[in-house]
Amino acid sequence: MTAPSGVDSEVGRLRTVLLHRPGPELKRLTPRNNDKLLFDGIPWVGRAQEEHDAFAAALRERDVEVLYLIELLTQALDAEAAREECVAAVLAEQRHGRSLDRVLRSLLLDMHPDDLALALTAGLAREELAGGRGLAYTLMAGHDFVVDPLPNLLFTRDSSVWVRDRVAVASLAMPARRRETTLLRAIYGHHPRFAGTGLAYDPELEPLEGGDILLLSPGVLAVGVGERTTPGGVERLASNVFDRGLAHTVLAVPIAQERATMHLDTVCTMVDVDAVVMFPNVADELMALSLTAAGAEGVAVADPEPFLIAAAKAMGIDTLRTIHTGLDPVTAEREQWDDGNNTLAIAPRLAVAYERNVETNDRLEDAGIEVVRIAGSELGSGRGGPRCMSCPVTRDPLQAG
Repeated sequence: MTAPSGVDSEVGRLRTVLLHRPGPELKRLTPRNNDKLLFDGIPWVGRAQEEHDAFAAALRERDVEVLYLIELLTQALDAEAAREECVAAVLAEQRHGRSLDRVLRSLLLDMHPDDLALALTAGLAREELAGGRGLAYTLMAGHDFVVDPLPNLLFTRDSSVWVRDRVAVASLAMPARRRETTLLRAIYGHHPRFAGTGLAYDPELEPLEGGDILLLSPGVLAVGVGERTTPGGVERLASNVFDRGLAHTVLAVPIAQERATMHLDTVCTMVDVDAVVMFPNVADELMALSLTAAGAEGVAVADPEPFLIAAAKAMGIDTLRTIHTGLDPVTAEREQWDDGNNTLAIAPRLAVAYERNVETNDRLEDAGIEVVRIAGSELGSGRGGPRCMSCPVTRDPLQAG
């Protein structure tokens, strides 16, 4: 018997996690297409797989069940409805033309689930599509994609987040990533393991990405507002979790519109019930607006106040302790860029971090946090750390503050 799915904090003992092992989708990246596909680097895929396997092994060694996205997707695609949904998302991009759409739809729906899962994640090039026709097909070069690969599947936190016993399937703003959420919705909607799971958010709603959502404590969420998550997305999520009794406070946290601070979890993640590791350049200037339920009025929005104060107040604690990245401004900026702030808590005071962030890891240990160091030379080329690469499915519950 598997434990019921559910997460009410960032630091409760991790029991089950969803990962995506780097696969052939990363082998499709070139200097010509990596910007379009929203992947910063071009990793050495074999080494990235070795590093990811070591990451998964470190979790298993600490009694964490590891689920793989590709395996769940393949099993979900046994359901005809899941196949229809995923293929419809490919055709919804409206770039193939009617002739090619008909060929592509027939080909994909006739595939074995193993092959369909591969095509949906790793993509399909023109030269791999037998019997193609139409103007778009004729004008394509052999290596052009009929179905784009999804290299960012590696970052499973972005596409879905569990909030108690519900799952928020994100609404990814960038066109290159929108199909990721279709795959996650197919898994949660059609895989037997998740039968009956309710949604806390739907990808058809306003832009909202999982990397911006922190479960500070039972009933308290912090959500970044910035490059990928809109104010409308935060307000909609707040309304949903209030209506379903999943939270009592949502903190909207505006963050700078910079590449290095794309999501809230690039500058702040939790490592204990009352402690965060935080980029010092923003620690004193980060603000928050507290959202609470207001009945027929929707949500009430409080005046902004410093994030650390607002968070502690909402969590019912005296102080939210901060552990800063690096030892000086230069080191802090470098290690923040290398995902020093992007830790994954396995339990209170036990977190996974990239080994390369030496100064940050030393500071964590000085603060009483045990650090599980993993290699990230190639995994980090996509600009994401252990938290980005993991979607906790089950954690032991914490007592509400």
